[in-house]
Amino acid sequence: MKLSHVDQSGRARMVDVGDKPLMDRMAVATGVIRMSPDAFRQVAEQAVAKGDVLAVSEVAGTLAAKRTAELIPLCHPLGLDHVEVETSLAESLPGVRVTAKVRTVGRTGVEMEALTAVSVALLTVYDMVKAVDGSMVIGDVQLVEKQKAPRVD
Repeated sequence: MKLSHVDQSGRARMVDVGDKPLMDRMAVATGVIRMSPDAFRQVAEQAVAKGDVLAVSEVAGTLAAKRTAELIPLCHPLGLDHVEVETSLAESLPGVRVTAKVRTVGRTGVEMEALTAVSVALLTVYDMVKAVDGSMVIGDVQLVEKQKAPRVD
């Protein structure tokens, strides 16, 4: 099997997408962080000392999507048209669910940007709540949807 990120010598390389057509691209990723009932209550009541956990994590996820190419060495830097990071309380965990939707017009997909947004949003929740619950668990980070369609102008 030929790997797209490895050259003939076995060295890692960025894939050349210069000849690919511009397409409308979208990706959605999700993830969760599980925490103690007390930590969940404090997040829900906005009683965490560091501030509004959900709002800050949404902003952190948005920023992370825009900086993905700086974090993942072989990712192409992309101009993103839209990043939407949504957090929600999930009493059944108990914890927080994060969903990120990313759109662009480009030659390569935005899966890594969506996954990075979710991951950093979850890490931000962890950072803000760790004084209350140091045993939180981040999990289920996954790509749930990916679309590409020819540009219609």
